[in-house]
Amino acid sequence: MIGHLILILTCQLAGELITGALALPVPGPILGMLLLFVLLMLRGAMPDGLDQTAGGLLRSMSLLFVPAGTGVMLHFKLLGDALLPLGAALIVSTLATIVVTGLMTRWLGRAQGDG
Repeated sequence: MIGHLILILTCQLAGELITGALALPVPGPILGMLLLFVLLMLRGAMPDGLDQTAGGLLRSMSLLFVPAGTGVMLHFKLLGDALLPLGAALIVSTLATIVVTGLMTRWLGRAQGDG
């Protein structure tokens, strides 16, 4: 389990280093997740226990929202002043996510011969 955790955190660190070194507009953890995905694709299978380690991290993820919630309460007035642009961005991004998910589902269904 420790080895799998080290693998996950090493991929995240590599993503952070690459993002910082190349000044990419992509968050380091996202790039790290992509690196982990590529490593798993090259390997051809997921190592035994990696799913349990990742699952444990996901189950503890709610703890990571405590600092964010505190920040929201701390800057509540600032967020209130920017309510219109934040609301518009939330609506547009939600609609874009729904559209992209629908299109990808349709495309993947056709690729598998279901539609």
